[in-house]
Amino acid sequence: MEMSRRRVLGTVGAAGAAGLMIGAAGGAGISASVSDGGSASGGAVPLTAVGATEVMFHGKHQAGITTPLQARGHLVAFDLVPGAGRKEAAALLRRWSATAGALMAGKPSTDDTGIALDAGPSSLTVTFGFGRTFFDRTGLAARRPVQLDPLPAFSSDALDPKRSEGDLWVQIGADDALVAFHALRALQKDAAGAARVRWQMNGFNRSAGATARPMTARNLMGQVDGTGNPKPSDPDFDRRIFVPQGATGAQDWMAGGSYAVVRRIRMLLDDWEKLPLEKQEKVIGRRKADGAPLTGGTETTELDLDRIGPDGKTVIPDNAHSRISAPEQNGGAAMLRRPFSFHDGIGPDGTPDAGLLFVCWQADPLRGFVPVQRKLDRGDALSPFIRHEASGLFAVPGGAAQGEYVGQRLLES
Repeated sequence: MEMSRRRVLGTVGAAGAAGLMIGAAGGAGISASVSDGGSASGGAVPLTAVGATEVMFHGKHQAGITTPLQARGHLVAFDLVPGAGRKEAAALLRRWSATAGALMAGKPSTDDTGIALDAGPSSLTVTFGFGRTFFDRTGLAARRPVQLDPLPAFSSDALDPKRSEGDLWVQIGADDALVAFHALRALQKDAAGAARVRWQMNGFNRSAGATARPMTARNLMGQVDGTGNPKPSDPDFDRRIFVPQGATGAQDWMAGGSYAVVRRIRMLLDDWEKLPLEKQEKVIGRRKADGAPLTGGTETTELDLDRIGPDGKTVIPDNAHSRISAPEQNGGAAMLRRPFSFHDGIGPDGTPDAGLLFVCWQADPLRGFVPVQRKLDRGDALSPFIRHEASGLFAVPGGAAQGEYVGQRLLES
């Protein structure tokens, strides 16, 4: 009988059932985890709803894209070591997929360190992607998608190349910090001899259950962040976010996959917090208290971009962030934003090194991220209060079927 990572776990009780319902409301592929273990006295010891929630590893798409935001995250880029090529990359992805599948199910990894021994899956997700340079180093340049062409330079960029791009990219998310670190450590150990860490970034969101009801997350500026995201229930969601399943040609291996743009965005919080509330709201174009447009309604009310105020100006300013980034202002361009906040301490000048680990998903970054960012770059009222310090673009293939590893259709074609 296969033992779960949590050795002392019986059936999921009332709290676990609540976790199942919450997960089902947030996205597909989520369930309550049940162990076959028991306590030393024979009684069942249920996990809480947070610990019991499991996200499926195998599926049409990789986990961590439409999965509800998790409380803790790690973003890591790896470069293949000198001499490593396609064979070594395939072996690494096979190891990584096996480890991710076990940990996401709440089971121990090979040579498990015991860091998360007492925890359940805690909504752990592990997502794998390939950077532009990966294809040269594995002899697969002919199968590199045009969507991985380098992103254009933007005037707000102050990019550190040492913390940008990479051959391989891994996104880890969980609702428990130890579970997330456990996965990070296991994958790092798996990479030994094949790839080494290029950069790592650690992030967080509000913990599950911290609010009376599920709410859109806030960023470190205190703004509700993610209101205008496309929703899986939208009829055109898959077309905007995922590469079509019927994709053919050299990039057929990306069917069911997506493209991730990753940006470390420093927030100049001292400057932002000097603005009075009214000016902050005009910069964003939404009320800070509830995320509703300045034109009224609730968070989900459509922006009334044509409404004129008593002063003869548009109520939502022409350079407001929400106006410039709205899909209707960008030919329908849309992306699924799924970020983490970060705080890496206080700098020598006394300012916080904090902001947003921006991660957005789209079927084509040339039609999603790029046109929107170009427009923001030309006149976003938020630009004076942020700085883009690192950047990456990664092709994230579709999910692995049972018995497959992520990327197999590319590496074994």
